[in-house]
Amino acid sequence: MTAKATFVHSSSVVDDGAKVGIGTRIWHFCHVSAGATIGAECVLGQNVFVANGVLVGDRVRIQNNVSLYDGVILEDEVFCGPGAVFTNVRTPRAGVSRKDEYVRTVVRRGATIGANATIVCGVEVGTYSLIGAGAVVTSDVVPHRLVVGVPARAVGWVSHAGEVLGDDLTCPRTGRRYRLEGDSLVDG
Repeated sequence: MTAKATFVHSSSVVDDGAKVGIGTRIWHFCHVSAGATIGAECVLGQNVFVANGVLVGDRVRIQNNVSLYDGVILEDEVFCGPGAVFTNVRTPRAGVSRKDEYVRTVVRRGATIGANATIVCGVEVGTYSLIGAGAVVTSDVVPHRLVVGVPARAVGWVSHAGEVLGDDLTCPRTGRRYRLEGDSLVDG
């Protein structure tokens, strides 16, 4: 099997020292900073910014107008919808340098961040969870949780395939069954 070539649009800038994996596609007007690491087979839509120290796993899709600042980690197969926002300082001020106060944010494998959602720094978004469009996440999200609103609150569960689960906790797309153990969703 032949590996796909990496593509960087001519309007984008990938600084020397940035690491970009095989088969990744970087579209119009993006900037990937020197200390960033982007995995294989990712897609960065138009106008994506990736700062120093950001880690992006493999097969991640980052839609248009997303900025990833120092301290953000996206594990494999994360989806970031258009205009999703990540912060990295809890109390920013224009006149006060906070570069030594960046707070780490982790989005675990397979999670989806909806369009225009805001992820406040210092949280962990669990594996295969789904953050609804426009939600503001201010605390950790457990795996497979569906959260919506401002501030984000849990309203249900989602399968590995991203389908909202009904009372029977069976994925309508795949038939995969789940069960609850305390506040955790596990394969059933």
